[in-house]
This record gives sequence, C-alpha cells and structure tokens, in this order.
Amino acid sequence: MNAHREFQETSGQPRTDPSLATPPERFSRFYSAANLQSKAVPPREWLVEGLVPNKTVTLFSGDGGTGKSLLAHQLAVAVASGCDWLGMRVTQGRVIFLSAEDDEDELHRRTDEILRATVRNYDDVSGLTLRSLAGEDALLVSERGPALTASILFQDLEARATNEQPALVVIDTLADVYPANENDRAKVRQFVGILRGLAIRQKCAVMLLAHPSLSGLSSGSGMSGSTAWNNSVRSRLYMERITEGTREPDPDRRRLRTMKANYGPIGGEISLTWRDGVFVAERPPTGLDRLAANARAERVFLALLDEWAVQGRHVSASPGVSFAPTVFAALPKAEGMTKHALRNAMEALFSRGELTLGEHGRGVNARKHIERATGAGRAR
Repeated sequence: MNAHREFQETSGQPRTDPSLATPPERFSRFYSAANLQSKAVPPREWLVEGLVPNKTVTLFSGDGGTGKSLLAHQLAVAVASGCDWLGMRVTQGRVIFLSAEDDEDELHRRTDEILRATVRNYDDVSGLTLRSLAGEDALLVSERGPALTASILFQDLEARATNEQPALVVIDTLADVYPANENDRAKVRQFVGILRGLAIRQKCAVMLLAHPSLSGLSSGSGMSGSTAWNNSVRSRLYMERITEGTREPDPDRRRLRTMKANYGPIGGEISLTWRDGVFVAERPPTGLDRLAANARAERVFLALLDEWAVQGRHVSASPGVSFAPTVFAALPKAEGMTKHALRNAMEALFSRGELTLGEHGRGVNARKHIERATGAGRAR
C-alpha cells in the first residue's frame, strides 16, 4: 500500500466505510537532527522565485472578472513552453490545468491568445494537460463527518500527476472543488493538507484559485472565509483592480500583490495591463523616477490633509470609511494619485515623524485622526 491508501475509491464499486478501513500507512518518520550533519542542505525550490514555491500550495485569489484564470493560464503556458511569465523566469516542466469554470472552447480560445501573444505554437505546449469540468461534479473531496476524504476526481488527478510528473498543478476554483464550510477551520486545514500532500508526493507546485469574500474585497486583503486559508498555505497572491475611490480609471489595469510568502518577502506588487488578450507587467519606475513619484504622492497627501484640517474635517489612518488614502484618492485634487500610492506616502510620512495621531470627540464618541506632527512644515 502507498501513502494515500485512504484515498482508494474505484468507480463502479461501493466505497469502504472509512471507520472500518485500515489506518493509512504514514510516510513520515521520527529521526535525530544529528543525522542531518552528513547531508547537504537542500536548496529552496521555486516554480517562480519569490512568488510560487515548489512542493506546497499557493492560494491565488481575485474577484470574479479580474482575470486570475487568464493569469494562471499564462503561467501554465510559460511553465510548459519555457518562456517568461510577467518578465520572470519559471521552472520549465509539464503542467496540469484543472478548470471547473471554463468549458473546452474557452480554454482553447485562451490558449490560442496566449500563444500568439508570446510568439509560441501548439507544439511548445505539448506538456500542458487541460481538463474542463464545467457542468460536472468537480469536488476533489467529500465530507464524511468530521473528516474529508479524497474523491474519485482527486484520485484521477493524482494518477495523472504520477504519470506526467508535472512541475505545476492549477486548480480553478476553490468554490467548485471544496464542498465544506469555508469558515470551518478544521476542514480548511484538512483540505489544504490534502492538496499539500499531492504537491509533496508529486514534487510539484499546486496553485489553487479562489474568490475573496466581500470583507476581503473591502479590506483589500483578498481573504475568503476562515483565516485558516491564509494560515495553511505557504504562499498567497491577490489580484485586484486599481481604483480611486469608487472609480476605476483604467479597466485594463490590475495589481498582483504578495499577501503571504513563508519563504520570501511579502508586500511585493506587480502592476499589470491587459494587452492583446493577455496581461503584461508594467515596468516600475526606478531611481530618480521613483523618488519623484514618491515625493509627489507625499506632497499631494499633505496638501489634502492641510485643506481638510482647515475645513475641520478628519481622516483616519485605519481602514474604514474615513481611511485617508481612500478618501483622498477620490478627490479631484488628488492629481491622479492612486489609493496605493497615497497609502505608501502616508506610511512614509508617519515613519519620518511628519504625521501623528490626534483625537477629536469625547467619551464614547472619541475618535483618532491624522494630523501634522508638531513642528512639521506645511505642504511642499
């Protein structure tokens, strides 16, 4: 018996009652750390360095229509064909792309657009295996009391991965493949554990696509359901539209943010533009251009803060209806500054001691607001 004996389930045959099944054989063992002395330290393995680690699960979230399926498909083509993804090198290898949202015609159209945009042909993606589950039962697990058990589809996926030895498995999307309550921490951890077991056994990266909750959208965290989703995965990416208040100045622009990275830095961002059917990375400003952009954002932030102070109006440093970057980005005098740029400016001004927190109101109505620190100059 192999390590995933508990997943056995054959089409056309009744499933054995899990309570009567033989406990699965574990592949983990106790060992002394002293035994590691004679072994070379294994290097960290990445599919995309700093963003998508190997042998574990990356959660990639984004609101419906933002283009996360397209961007994940672009990654699949890049890995299979050996081309760059958003200007970054990837580990080349086979890919399995499981889609529960798009039918075969849509997968064909998207593949064709990506190949044309990257100047590749169909021979270059012979290592990309597609499967559409649109309109079918796409559950990878089933609920049996407090436990989740792998479905026939999961075993089919594992068998295909065993044969193909992929570098990447993409699963689109969480809502279609996971049947349990997304707020059930125990079930969430079990599900991510099952996917991580697949990643470890097959020595590949697993990318799970998901939609954020309404609170995840409004807060900008991209979270969905229990915090166990964020805690259980080792990497989490979030793709969002770029807005200024309630406006979306350019509907073709997106931002890819690193929300969690156990093996690398967090807080990274890549600005994207939809062009000729695919997303391309914008070249960020560097050197003097970056300094000038940052200085402009700080100037705009301080000018708007001063104007509001004269009017007796207050803004907050905490996310909410009066969050300064959100409020200021929606104003005509924002000079096109985005919420993101103004938020960075606010943090920089706080770190240099040019801003502080004041208080207005009394008792239960007391509230914190942003104000100039004592001695700080007026808007530059």
